[in-house]
Amino acid sequence: MSTMRRWVVDIVIDEENDERTTRAEARLRTHADEQISARGTAYRHPNDQEVPQIGDELAAARALSELSHQLVLAAAEDIEQVTHRPSHLRG
Repeated sequence: MSTMRRWVVDIVIDEENDERTTRAEARLRTHADEQISARGTAYRHPNDQEVPQIGDELAAARALSELSHQLVLAAAEDIEQVTHRPSHLRG
């Protein structure tokens, strides 16, 4: 018998007043109501064309990448607590 769990990630994106900086925050909520969040930022060069979707994509990708890194570290810590030995996870 399998057990299904649901984890939800919300990504909130905003643009700074200078319209060249986009920030994203990825918020993970697990089935046990644990919460982890991470941030990512994208900067548009003044000479680049203004395409907000690109900044959104980069900032969100960077936030998700950081969130992923935090999850790998959390898994490594959990493994070490269970096994009482150093873990060797590949990122």
